[in-house]
Amino acid sequence: MRQQQAMLVDNPAVRGRQIRMQPPEESGKATVSAAPARKKPARKKRAYGSAAYRLGFRLGRKDAPPNPPDGARGLRRLLNRGWSARVKERGLTGYPGGRYHEAAAGYVRGFFAGMNRPAPNWVPLPTERTVAVIVSAKNEGRTIAAVLKEASRLTDEIYVIVNGSIDNTFRKARAASRAIVLSYPQALGHDVGRSVGAKLAQADILLFTDGDIPIPAKKLVPFVHGIEKGLDVALNNVQPYLRRFGRQDSVTIMKQFLNSALGRPDLKASSLTAIPHALSRRAVETLGLELLSVPPKAHALAVLQKLRVGKAGQVNVIRGNKRRKLNRGRRSPVASMIVGDHLEALKLAGDQLGERLVYPDVMRKRHYIGGDS
Repeated sequence: MRQQQAMLVDNPAVRGRQIRMQPPEESGKATVSAAPARKKPARKKRAYGSAAYRLGFRLGRKDAPPNPPDGARGLRRLLNRGWSARVKERGLTGYPGGRYHEAAAGYVRGFFAGMNRPAPNWVPLPTERTVAVIVSAKNEGRTIAAVLKEASRLTDEIYVIVNGSIDNTFRKARAASRAIVLSYPQALGHDVGRSVGAKLAQADILLFTDGDIPIPAKKLVPFVHGIEKGLDVALNNVQPYLRRFGRQDSVTIMKQFLNSALGRPDLKASSLTAIPHALSRRAVETLGLELLSVPPKAHALAVLQKLRVGKAGQVNVIRGNKRRKLNRGRRSPVASMIVGDHLEALKLAGDQLGERLVYPDVMRKRHYIGGDS
């Protein structure tokens, strides 16, 4: 393992210059480098030496198979199976902050060290179930490689639905990973790529994201873990990143209104409209492939069908969302379309729950004039 080298600083008060001495085991010669006076020292990166990392390394080494299978897919399944068991056994999900991920990184290193193999940059998933990542992309040539790089750290089953692109998104996606890439010359329409990807996917857990926002793999783990813990629909909690209510856009207000109308105000602005999110196989079969292309309606039906819907992860996709001509401003075409989707979702809820949805009228005595009570 590469260890951090301590840097000895001699006479740091010299204006405009610092003299840095190398450790004794090297040449022993002093090197002089220019540096601005009174500059705060850069924060040192944490070395692979934390207690969580060491624990993960020991456990991974113990779980390394004596006769490893050929191929990355079989190894990854063994890795996830062992890590899932250790997470449950040791209660590693209760680790605060980044300790869980430090333990996970140590486990991967130890797992491959036990086989005398170099460790890949995989991120283990706390589940024995198979996981697929579905990426929708349109003119995302600048970001698609970074998106797929992170997705490849989680799973080997990745589907990229490129539609209506006029740039090099398809070529970049093919070159960036071993994902199955489908390219449609025409634009399929907003979110239709999710339905196409879900039709292709064979995995037990489906993780949806977009090609314009590279999300670190470790931030995607909570959505998979949410499904593993019993959710059917694992949503992104965007509430911490929203403005106060008076400055929120129409889409955000409609998300919260729909959740309140469905009797789930606890979800606030969390919705299938926002990525990333994950679905169980049960959710996909219950909602149907076609409805996945209209996320608010799929969201409403999931609640109405008593699927287990909840917040699982927390990723700021509001700041990272690419600004386009069609999604700028309060009256943008995309915003109008999404608001219309929410109206369809409310109509679906009204058809099943009645015109008052979950809000009974306990004050009006309509039966005195022949109306419904």
